[in-house]
Amino acid sequence: MKLDILAFGAHPDDVELGCSGTIAKEISLGRKVGIIDLTQGELGTRGNAQTRKEEASEGARILGVEVRENLKFADGFFVNDQAHQLEIIKIIRKYRPEIVLCNAIDDRHIDHGKGSKLVSDACFLSGLRKIETEYKGVTQDVWRPKVVYHYIQWKNIEPDFVVDISGFMDKKLASVLAYKTQFYDANSNEPNTPISNKNFLDSVTYRARDLGRLIGVDFAEGFTTERYPAVKYLFDLI
Repeated sequence: MKLDILAFGAHPDDVELGCSGTIAKEISLGRKVGIIDLTQGELGTRGNAQTRKEEASEGARILGVEVRENLKFADGFFVNDQAHQLEIIKIIRKYRPEIVLCNAIDDRHIDHGKGSKLVSDACFLSGLRKIETEYKGVTQDVWRPKVVYHYIQWKNIEPDFVVDISGFMDKKLASVLAYKTQFYDANSNEPNTPISNKNFLDSVTYRARDLGRLIGVDFAEGFTTERYPAVKYLFDLI
């Protein structure tokens, strides 16, 4: 299956929190989008691997993505090495995305920065012909995505560009709230975490609203890029 966009997250819910408004908008325009979770989030204080799997499936359904896979890397302990890079290369060559979205380049959770660099490195290596991989016994063709963009997570990283997601904020919030074990629930008896309080859940909206304010729209999501964004004409920026 050829995808237009492939979004990676170190944990189930990273993609929903970071870029699900953009994904929902692109899908509405006919783009084919997939999500790859690197880990099962099994070290999370709340919930477990099974509940995270069920929640990820519901988040994918809400967004309408074509496919969602979990690579089952070790939560908290995966590293950016050849073995992990090769697994991601296989995924990139399998789905052949034009655009890859991945974790923030620096963040509170150590897996986010690690996942960001791991995916970015694998995207480059995936274009090298002397790295041979197989999928279901068939040698894969090389593929390098045209661009890699990093969404913003816990830290307020200054974006290189923002995407207007007005009209898709409700779908973003619905996909986030699919993770019932992770986020604010006044009736939950689970331990509190940095993302389980109401302030964090509210921040999903007020960050999007503030980024939208800066560009004169209702809601937006921000991204950083590894190279200069290019436009053909000045009027493309209007």
